[in-house]
Amino acid sequence: MDNKRLEWIYKTMLTIRNFEDKALSLFESNQLRGSVHLCTGQEAVAATVCSHLRDEDYITSTHRGHGHCIAKGAEPDLAMAELMGKSTGYCLGRGGSMHIADVTKGNLGANAIVAAGLPIASGAALSAKLRGTDQIAVAFFGDGAANEGAFHEALNLAAVWKLPIIFVCENNQFGISTHVDVSTSVKDIAVRAKAYDIPGEVVDGNDVFDIDKAVKKAVARAKAGKGPSLIECKTYRWYGHWTGDPQVYRSKEDVEIWKQKCPIKRLEEYLREHKILTEKEMEKMHSDASSQIDAAAEFALSSPDPDPATVLENVYFEN
Repeated sequence: MDNKRLEWIYKTMLTIRNFEDKALSLFESNQLRGSVHLCTGQEAVAATVCSHLRDEDYITSTHRGHGHCIAKGAEPDLAMAELMGKSTGYCLGRGGSMHIADVTKGNLGANAIVAAGLPIASGAALSAKLRGTDQIAVAFFGDGAANEGAFHEALNLAAVWKLPIIFVCENNQFGISTHVDVSTSVKDIAVRAKAYDIPGEVVDGNDVFDIDKAVKKAVARAKAGKGPSLIECKTYRWYGHWTGDPQVYRSKEDVEIWKQKCPIKRLEEYLREHKILTEKEMEKMHSDASSQIDAAAEFALSSPDPDPATVLENVYFEN
């Protein structure tokens, strides 16, 4: 991986981390309506996968999708405004945290329905194949989604038609409050790829380089017309399922163990050891990311709420 892309991944991970921290802070101070689902600790997956994608490539996301959105090129101020239901948000305040979309960047949207993004991504991949473009689609989903019918339907369809799509499972160990060992019949979700005769690979979801190698192969396969791949990224969410989750289903000790595997710190160690970035440069990138997200929060807080008179706008397509 070249140094320029490594720096982009690092910067993107810092942006995601700061965005999630700010969202939590706004929730705790009663400035953000409703709850949000944070991807803190999972930043390496979104940043590394999306570093292989162009604006014209597609992604579908999940209820825990802020990181995917940012990694696919979203402006943090518009994303934060959408979280807060403001008229300046990506969906004009109609979507909120679990429904951010930005079609100009190929982000077909987050989805509150578990596994619902997978068949949508397969549809986007089918569109690319029928139009004869070199676009690819990525479906991000969690371990819980791998037990939904839509997961199997999407993989089967993509395999039958050899669609240019990559299925990326962010296995953060829990579906709401249920550990994956309790809910899933296989140790590795990636082995389910065998049922559809497509490649399935397990990677360390907190290791940028491990993810990168698997995604590189999957992108090449998709663009060569050989069909889909399934990549399972073993990672962990530092916070609860949602911002008000009491987290009685796991111990603080387990959380601390996983925090020691922080993907940002692991990448920083590599950047430091290989003299790619100096301490001063990394400190500045931290500061810049923090300032950018502070500004995004101020933009969102100062933005107007949607005008009730516009409630029926953008509901129906007008020809």
